[in-house]
Amino acid sequence: MSPKYNPAEIYMRPATEDDLPGLVRLEELCFETDRMSKRSFRMQIQSDHNLLLVADHNGLVLGYILIFMRLGVSLARLYSICVDPEAHGCGIGNRLMDVAEQKAAKAGRIFMRLEVRKDNESAIALYKRRGYRQFGYYPDYYEDHADALRYQKRIVQHGESSGRREVPYYQQSTGFTCGSAVLMMAMSALRPGMAPDKRTEFQIWREATTIFMTSGHGGCGPHGLAYAASKRNFHADVYVNQEGPLFVEGVRNPVKKEILELVHQDFLEKLKDADVDVYTEWLTLYQLERALDDQAIPLVLISTYRFDKRKVPHWVVLVDMDDQFVYIHDPDVNDEEGQIEFDNHYIPIARSSFDRMFQFGQTRLRCAVILREA
Repeated sequence: MSPKYNPAEIYMRPATEDDLPGLVRLEELCFETDRMSKRSFRMQIQSDHNLLLVADHNGLVLGYILIFMRLGVSLARLYSICVDPEAHGCGIGNRLMDVAEQKAAKAGRIFMRLEVRKDNESAIALYKRRGYRQFGYYPDYYEDHADALRYQKRIVQHGESSGRREVPYYQQSTGFTCGSAVLMMAMSALRPGMAPDKRTEFQIWREATTIFMTSGHGGCGPHGLAYAASKRNFHADVYVNQEGPLFVEGVRNPVKKEILELVHQDFLEKLKDADVDVYTEWLTLYQLERALDDQAIPLVLISTYRFDKRKVPHWVVLVDMDDQFVYIHDPDVNDEEGQIEFDNHYIPIARSSFDRMFQFGQTRLRCAVILREA
């Protein structure tokens, strides 16, 4: 049977607020649960980095696709795609994905990721035809408790990755335990039987915290993480381009400054007793790449400014590198931005961008812990 609509009269364009009634109509027509609201669509239309496209037929919205593009990374996520059932057979789904992949690639994204209901055979068939490959499984993902499959496609082709050691993912439980989360990821990569858990997460935080930060709970510093790793019989090297206690420039209280100095000296003594080397130098991306080649796992401190416009120190684990990109696991899942856990696996970041992230504050603090099996 011929399609109801002429494909030649359907074109893809960015959504506008005039499309809100049509978008809500499609959402109610196509989905029984997990529906987006009019307010949610308006927020996506106004977003300066996400992508919402519609399939337009003489002013009638016959389909849409919503792509999340997280700031500062080379990763896009297909959040939702929808086609009016009466417009099936017009190739709208394929055309929406064509345009979305092209625009995401032009915006510097190299991977497109998505999740799909395990029982959505037609959508799965479409993704497979387009070259998407399953790489994960998400049980009880949807509102009705249906399971989701995770798919991924490289939309900008370049050389294969080096096949380095696989690093399992662990999401931090609090806003201040990123350091212990990445250390657990690295340890479980080096010793596969060592599974991360919340108890260990907080044990490490207590052992590795610097006591004070600019506000809130203390975070883990490189010396503390190396000490916690050495206690668990791992070999750790500390690289930090500054001497003395870190982050002290953000602390005005003289008592807190004195405590920071005491804690720093205590860590240095403990590291000396544990034969942990501390190198006061500017660690380069080349050195990080050589560490990965040696089957080591680097834990690196970055500034989150390119992610969220906030200048916050944050630990991530570096899992791979190639000629163009650095790949990280980020333990901090931002629910407010619509992220889910697998969005933060294997995040690709252009090498030049990562080199700028890999320093913090006006002093350009650069530090890392290189972890190896003892």
